[in-house]
Parts: sequence; C-alpha cells; structure tokens
Amino acid sequence: MENRKEEGMTPCVQRYKKPELLMPAGSPDTARTAIRYGADAVYLGGEAFSLRAKAKNFTPEQMTQCIREAHEAGVKVYVTANIFAHNADLEEAAAYFAFLRKAGPDAVLISDPGLFTIFREMCPEIPVHISTQSNNTNYGTFRFWYGLGVRRVVTARELSLAEIRGIRENIPEDMEIESFVHGAMCISYSGRCLLSSFLAGRDANRGACTHPCRWRYSIVEETRPGEYMPVYENERGTYIFNSKDLCMIDHIPDLVSAGIDSLKVEGRMKTALYVATVARAYRLAIDEYAEDPERYEAHREMYKQMVSDGTYRNFTTGFYYEKPDENSQIYDSNTYIKNAVFLGTVEKIDEKGRVVIHQKNKFCKGDRITVMKPDGNDPVYEVLRMENDEDEEVPSAPHPGQEIRLTLKSAGEDSCAGITPEPGDILKMESLQES
Repeated sequence: MENRKEEGMTPCVQRYKKPELLMPAGSPDTARTAIRYGADAVYLGGEAFSLRAKAKNFTPEQMTQCIREAHEAGVKVYVTANIFAHNADLEEAAAYFAFLRKAGPDAVLISDPGLFTIFREMCPEIPVHISTQSNNTNYGTFRFWYGLGVRRVVTARELSLAEIRGIRENIPEDMEIESFVHGAMCISYSGRCLLSSFLAGRDANRGACTHPCRWRYSIVEETRPGEYMPVYENERGTYIFNSKDLCMIDHIPDLVSAGIDSLKVEGRMKTALYVATVARAYRLAIDEYAEDPERYEAHREMYKQMVSDGTYRNFTTGFYYEKPDENSQIYDSNTYIKNAVFLGTVEKIDEKGRVVIHQKNKFCKGDRITVMKPDGNDPVYEVLRMENDEDEEVPSAPHPGQEIRLTLKSAGEDSCAGITPEPGDILKMESLQES
C-alpha cells in the first residue's frame, strides 16, 4: 500500500487514548445498526437544521427514543444543527434548541456562529462540537473555539495528518479532535458548495445538496447551441468533480499518532448494510490495534477488504498524506461498486423459529444468504421457505418493504456451526454488479 506512513509518523499507542468510533445514523434503523455493530457514538439530524435534508432523519419522538436507546447501550448521540442559517431560520432554531434541551443529546454539532450563540444561551449544559463546515484548518481556530467553551472541533477534510498533529501539539490537552476517516468526499472546500444552489435551486449549505459533483458534464460553445463536446481531464472520462471515497482503515496507527480523538464515518444517506459493514470493520481494527499493534499490522489488508464487502466507491486517502494525486478521482463513472445486496434486518425470531424481516431487495427461495454478525463471523444459510405476513408460502420477495418470514438451513462452514440469526443482524446476498 503506497503512502502507508508519513515520514516521521510512527504508531504511538500509549500517548493518546483509544479513539472513538463515530458512525452516521440517517434513520432510527441505521442508528440501531450502528450501535449493534460497534459504534461508540452516532451522529444524526432532526427534520431541520441538518446538512442531510434528503436523509430520512429523525422526528422529535424518534430522536428522543434513539437517545434513550443509545444511552442504555452506553453509546453517545451527537445531533447535527450545522446549516448556515438565514434570518428566517433563527426563530425556528430557538424552538428546536428548546426541544434538544429536553431530549438530552451528548453534544450538538454547529457551524454557524449565530446558531452557536443561540444554542449556548438556551442549552449551556449541552456541549457544542464545531462542525467541519466551519473550515477548521489551524490550531488558532481551535484555540478560538476553546476560549468560547468548546471542547471538540471537527477538522477540515483538507488537512494532512502532519497538520492535524501540529494542531494537537498546540491546543489544550482536554480539547478533542474529530476527523472524517471514511466515506464520500466533497469537491468543494469543507463541503461549502454553491453548485447545487446554482444548478438545482437546492442549497447544500442548508442541507439540500443534489450532489451535482457526481453528474456528467459537457461543454457547449455559445455560437453552437445543442453541440455537446465532452470534458476531458485526460482520456479516461468526463466526471471531473467525482472523487473516490475516503478510507483510512489500514492507517489506524497514523490516525492515532496524529492525536485524533474521534474517527468519523460519513454516510447518513447510506443503507444499514453500509453502516454495519463499515462500523464492524473499524470496530475490529481499532480494538485490535489497541490490544496488539503487531496483529493489526498483519491484518491491515483484511480490514480494508471488510469495508468493501457491501456497497462502496473506489478508495483514496484524501488529503491525509498531503495533496491527493490524480488517482483520487473517478473519471469514467458515478456508480458504486456493489459486492453485496442488502436484504433486510432481522426484526425477530417468531414462535416457529422463522426469521422475520421487511425485505429491502428481491431474493428468492433457494438463494444462499449471509447473516452479518458484529464479531465478523458470518454464517451462510439457504432459504428453504418464504412466507408473507399471512403465512402464505411465496417463491420470492419482490416488493420492497414487504414483511417476509424465512425458514433457513445452514449452508456454511463448520466454523460457523451453531451461530444463529438474532434480532438486529443484517441479511445480505453476494453481488458482483455495480449500482
């Protein structure tokens, strides 16, 4: 693996505490999945003031319930309120913050100074984390926020590990650094993009991004309307804004030695399969590095393969090892690689021993499916029988959201013998197609 270590940067397990694994939660279901598969904390948004307006997000009732369930499991919840507010947003923000005061999250992520001021006045007991949207690129900025009572700041994605290490060396010990380590990258500076507003009337800085960086572009010359000429950075294609996904799972030692306290995964608009796949891989990698760095070193490639077991884009290390090269871009497609199809989440095992799910994608009687376990042991089963919610046998589950009751027979290795499906497990099926 090229660029595995930056010069002068070596593992330092003892100097810094074991980092937090912070996972996205775009819905109550994905929050529960993140908790089950190893998150130390989850971040989520309400129906307003979040930078993922197209995610399902949380109603006030769902958020309150999620915070309660997470705390019962020993997991923290951070709520995003990181839009750049306009005048009309401020009165509504006050009402929303009054709700958050009662809901009791562990912290709220904010980028807008106006919202910061309102929140601190209304919720002085709830910590504020400063969002990456605030372009936090130097230790002076960290010190500024520290002086206002903030104890965690999310770094800009444009920083190298050397720069983050420099921040750590120049801020108070009790100030925490949170950094993105996995997920989609944005073409614009720290996500502050105008493309969506200009092309689609949807403001990315208020949570409504339409992802125009993934679109295919051509040039049209003014005097020749209707004549579309392809845009080439080189001869491989035309997706000039289209970045690979960030993945730092095989660089945990460098993240730890840089002094990062919270390893953040992007993906509030992703499926439960994505959340389970990534959370499990990083949980196992972080734990193994903390327990035995040599064993982690031996398993680096295995962990990188684990995060590829679901749906993903090709990977890059982003800006962590200085400026990204041309291999950080995808020039020929905006699609995701799909190594697995998400079938559903086990909701219960009924009185007849059937696995009950609301299916997400079509599968059929006779298919071989995999049950994802948090510990990495994934038993394989054959679907012997499928029944609908009226106990009628069906040959397949063709309708998304349909309740299906499955009778399964073990079809896997002896090493998985005795491992059975449980509520919260993710069901998937192998796929080699793109989506």
